[in-house]
Amino acid sequence: MMMNCKGKTVSPVVRPATQAGRFYEANPQVLGHEVDSLLERHTKDRVYENVVALIVPHAGYYFSGNVAASAYARLDPERQYKRIFLLGPSHHEWLDGASVNTEAEYYSTPLGQVKVDCETARLLTTTNLSNYTNENKTTDDTDLTDSVFTYRPKAHDREHCLEVQLPFLQRRLKQVPPIVPIIISTNDFKKLKKIAEVLKPYFTDENLFVISSDFSHYPSYDDACAVDTKTGKAVESGDVEQFIATIEANARSGIRNLATSACGGYPIITLMLMMDSHYQVKHIMYQNSGDIDDHDPTRVVGYHSFAIIRSLPLARPKDACKARTPSKEKGGSDGFLLSDEEKDMLKKIAYESIKDSLEGKRIAQLALNSQFSILNSKCGAFVSLHKQGRLRGCIGHFGEDYPLHEIVAEMARAAAFEDPRFMPVTRDELDDLDIEISVLTPMRRIQSIDEFQLHKHGIYIKKGHRSGTFLPQVADDVNWTKEEFVGHCAQDKAGLGWDGWRDAELYVYEAIVF
Repeated sequence: MMMNCKGKTVSPVVRPATQAGRFYEANPQVLGHEVDSLLERHTKDRVYENVVALIVPHAGYYFSGNVAASAYARLDPERQYKRIFLLGPSHHEWLDGASVNTEAEYYSTPLGQVKVDCETARLLTTTNLSNYTNENKTTDDTDLTDSVFTYRPKAHDREHCLEVQLPFLQRRLKQVPPIVPIIISTNDFKKLKKIAEVLKPYFTDENLFVISSDFSHYPSYDDACAVDTKTGKAVESGDVEQFIATIEANARSGIRNLATSACGGYPIITLMLMMDSHYQVKHIMYQNSGDIDDHDPTRVVGYHSFAIIRSLPLARPKDACKARTPSKEKGGSDGFLLSDEEKDMLKKIAYESIKDSLEGKRIAQLALNSQFSILNSKCGAFVSLHKQGRLRGCIGHFGEDYPLHEIVAEMARAAAFEDPRFMPVTRDELDDLDIEISVLTPMRRIQSIDEFQLHKHGIYIKKGHRSGTFLPQVADDVNWTKEEFVGHCAQDKAGLGWDGWRDAELYVYEAIVF
């Protein structure tokens, strides 16, 4: 019970568990056991660091619970998010916009109540979009300037797509933060962009976004597998244009009984519009209802799960990971240098990271003393593993968003266990590995490729959500001119075409290899 401003006792507004006994068990003990059993199927799956979003299905637990659990199992149970944004489609009301539940103070499930972040919910419905952007605004946008969010009770009353996510959060996270329940239902791309623009300031490491979506609806089993593979690859690309084009191509394909290839397509588009090159989409699992219940393989529903991660492996440029003998004496731009002791410490961090992973431990959080303060600098790094002179794994992160020692630890682990070209490193191999680290010095914006020096500089090209890079070492293995080096990067890495660099942002950096 609560007290209102007049001192009277009032009951909080609780959104009831309308789908208990339908999409999931109504008995608390049975439900808790069901969710725990689903999560336990994935206990050996790796917990991801820095998860900012999940894409999970919302069918009944009997059909999609295993796929949903595969995503929730990747969350760190100890992680304390400030709030969780739940984004899903409407199955009952056409909104031509977005509805955020500003009335409910709690959402109920058989496992207890989850608090709603009422302040943020109300703020979204009163946000003036001009605070975020005036770009591309036209006269027909006037009805959207007050807010792109409303509250439509009927969009939330019976909707299951958000409710079914709550028991997983309650059983996976030790502390469930307040939620912000949002239903998105519009095929107007301008409105989806505006919704994303308002939400983007919240798309940070302190919050988690859960996107609720099933995939193909009602084709045959084989057709579902084919369609869902295409749609899944489009989601994994992180490219909203590719995703939309794939959805439209599926709709035109003439596949029998295909009603949609992603019922949560609008929330997924919203998520992708918030993403940039600092995020990576990891596909986790796929099944369809025919894998669980094959009584009617001519009519199934598909289920994918994905995790969106910030500051994890974003680059695997094969040209930069060939076995080579680079110059060991290269310094960095703007006076960025590493001493022999600092290099040795990074090698030790990389080794211990791989060793800890083989022993089932999480990456240790180091407290570096002042002697190694430069290792707190925010820059990118590649870690290459060699065994008997042959490449055994190479993965890197290109960005300036996390301390160097953390990036090296994470990239060493990724090179050992996540490079798709190689089997994971085994315990017996650990002491036979040679670790090579390429530290990327802080980037510097250039206005002309006249400032770019072949063999000394790496190039980073960025335009919109597309980006690509070549490390400085690539120039040692090819016989390209400066213009060819930049052209190949724009075409082969950034996907901008041969001359795409001419109106893109250009940055240079150096690599300290040891």
